[in-house]
Amino acid sequence: QVQLVESGGGLVQAGGSLRLSCAASGGTSSSSGMGWFRQAPGKERDFVAAVSWIDGSTYYADSVKGRFTISRDDAKNTVFLQMNSLKHEDAAVYYCAYTQFGLQYKEYAYEAWGQGTQVTVSS
Repeated sequence: QVQLVESGGGLVQAGGSLRLSCAASGGTSSSSGMGWFRQAPGKERDFVAAVSWIDGSTYYADSVKGRFTISRDDAKNTVFLQMNSLKHEDAAVYYCAYTQFGLQYKEYAYEAWGQGTQVTVSS
């Protein structure tokens, strides 16, 4: 049973940067992957970015491509989301998620979720 804990959310001005982290514990697989999703009030949860633990390959939603970077620390079983050039539309609760099946971008492929961390973007 994999457990995830997100951290790093907070208040940032538009155009600024923030780094989120997510620590995994509880028996992860060597063929696993991790991803980030986000949900704004009144909207559905959307895919943001994903990374494979198999080969380090990554995939990004078009809305964040070129601004966000997902990375991993293998020794600590931790995934990061570096968010640059933040926009008002990036404000949301951000969730990390774990899958046994490498690089995934569909919500149903993930089997474990964190509690979420709030990102607020001001003017």
